[in-house]
Amino acid sequence: MPSRTASLRKRESNGEPPCHATCRRHCGKGPGMTATLILGGARSGKSRHAEKLAAECGKDVVYVATAQAHDAEMAERIARHRRERNAHWITIEETRALGGVLEQWCAPERVVLVDCLTLWLSNLLFADGRTYPDMGPIDAPPCFAAERAALLSALRGVRGDVILVSNEVGSGIVPGNAVSRWFVDEAGRLNQELAAACHAVTLIVAGLPLVLKA
Repeated sequence: MPSRTASLRKRESNGEPPCHATCRRHCGKGPGMTATLILGGARSGKSRHAEKLAAECGKDVVYVATAQAHDAEMAERIARHRRERNAHWITIEETRALGGVLEQWCAPERVVLVDCLTLWLSNLLFADGRTYPDMGPIDAPPCFAAERAALLSALRGVRGDVILVSNEVGSGIVPGNAVSRWFVDEAGRLNQELAAACHAVTLIVAGLPLVLKA
């Protein structure tokens, strides 16, 4: 049987975290919260990687879906994800109050998987149905700052394992209209704060994990 050290080295050589990133007990660090941030572009494989981590942790999984259907295409995407999701997982559909969900569902015997924060930001931005100008300052709804603060506060205080999925949206061309630029900026700022708060951060590129923090 290979030694623990050899197993960890093999995982590192494969680009994987040196342990199950969602469970600190695998590292001998004792019970408590372990937060993992999974970043990646569209169709990068970030959700698949996050679901694999959640399934491997050996705990009950609470899947928090943030998508909401505004058109037929999105409705079909949501339906497909529901069909493909592990039937044994608890699914919570929450489009705004993620802080409250973490406070309610995080526990030592569970892992909470949130997918994804990019859609959640969009939900908050358009929460009151307003139309934004192509140019000029963007004034987000009051719930944006409140729910963002609630999420970061909950993340710092909950007990249990959390996996957060978020898009890396700032690597392309600068958007041509004000609200898109604002969104890219806010997504980047949120990802930075989450990465600082999380114990582990992984960037997914073409289905391959690149460990940024472990």
